[in-house]
Amino acid sequence: MKLSVHWRPVDWWLLAAVLILITVSTVILFSLNQTSTGSDRFEKQLVFIVIGLVVLGITSQLNYRTFLQYAYIHYLIWLVILVLVIFFGTTIRGTTGWFQFAGISLQPVEFAKIAFILAAARFLTDRSFEMEHWKTVVRYGALLAGYVGFILLQPDLGSAVVLVGTATVMGLATAVRPRQLWLIGAIAVLFGSLSWAFILQDYQKDRLLTFIDPQRDPLRSGYNVTQAVISVGSGQWFGRGLGLGPQSQLQFLPERETDFIFAVIAEELGFVGAGTVIGLFAFILWRLWRSSRLLSDDSARYVVVGYAALLFGQILINIGMNIGVMPVTGIPLPFVSAGGSSMIALLFGLGIVFNALAQSSRR
Repeated sequence: MKLSVHWRPVDWWLLAAVLILITVSTVILFSLNQTSTGSDRFEKQLVFIVIGLVVLGITSQLNYRTFLQYAYIHYLIWLVILVLVIFFGTTIRGTTGWFQFAGISLQPVEFAKIAFILAAARFLTDRSFEMEHWKTVVRYGALLAGYVGFILLQPDLGSAVVLVGTATVMGLATAVRPRQLWLIGAIAVLFGSLSWAFILQDYQKDRLLTFIDPQRDPLRSGYNVTQAVISVGSGQWFGRGLGLGPQSQLQFLPERETDFIFAVIAEELGFVGAGTVIGLFAFILWRLWRSSRLLSDDSARYVVVGYAALLFGQILINIGMNIGVMPVTGIPLPFVSAGGSSMIALLFGLGIVFNALAQSSRR
């Protein structure tokens, strides 16, 4: 495969915001590492960050159209991997979604999300003028269903929801008619009902019911949400200080490096720190949205819109479950939660976005 290299500038404001988030993540993980006896998660995360930044640097200089050219191949590769992980993967917290080797865990769904954005961008670029036709919309839905079906079989409800949201937003960037969106919504409701009846595990149903009423089982299914809300509230304006949060440092807060790292930020850095993180996310999303509106190249616009939608979905769900307004689904906070797959995949996607912005003509 021949890749054409173009040395292009990046969006430095966007890069700066991402690097600040990664720095905040590193500081918080270092703080938590002080009370994690025998854990090497902090050291591993530093390695993942370095790898991710190298990948970002490389992909930002590779012609994004090359990735679109081979998007369907990448889509099929990750589809096969999503199937394989169901049969040969490791089960963690009820989800069979990881390959483990040499002490390293690989979560294929994080890379599959980027592969889907590229495949969807390719599909929408090739058929944007046909999106008013039902057959094309159904084919687009089939492209999505291929991933969502196997993701639900893991089962990973959070990633499936994020992917559906991403696909919907990308579809809205085309000429899809409102009545077609109503049909897509009806199909999604039907699919959700069938998933509840036949696919979702009991613990996942319990999480959704606990979201509606966290006090129905405060010591079991409602424990995570309750502890997260306590952590967020206890930080007040300026926080307890790094390493001084009783909820997080005494490990009352579960999954503190991953699912509930935002609660740790709120507890140790307070409303000011948590608000700064939210502000950085808002700036990143605004920057991506603004840039997408200035692009005249449809393929580049779909890539940028898809990436922004992916970030928004994960930010919304993760922060929402940290403050008790969304069910716990295990979605990581972009650029902040510990986890190599998420960090590397998102930085890989960001590199493609940078190249798309640099190479596409502006209106």
